Amino acid sequence: MSNNVGQFGDTTLTKVFVGGLAWETPQEVMREHFEKYGEILEAVIISDKITGRSKGYGFVTFKDAEAAKKACEDAAPIINGRRANCNIASLGAR
Repeated sequence: MSNNVGQFGDTTLTKVFVGGLAWETPQEVMREHFEKYGEILEAVIISDKITGRSKGYGFVTFKDAEAAKKACEDAAPIINGRRANCNIASLGAR
């Protein structure tokens, strides 16, 4: 049974992992970078529960799989002046 079914349905092919973010990168900047690929349902940067500081990675959930695939064509995008990395979250690093 897939555990990728939640608030946005099955996100197996629509959720993108974004790593290597600068700690100071705001969620809005990450979202803006990926908006050109398609409609975004959610964009979150994961932060430490105690300190509130960014852990340097996040997830972008697109409305459709084609947008997520397009977003990952550049596996090393520059976001907020820093080279990040991205891939379809369920597939892991390539």
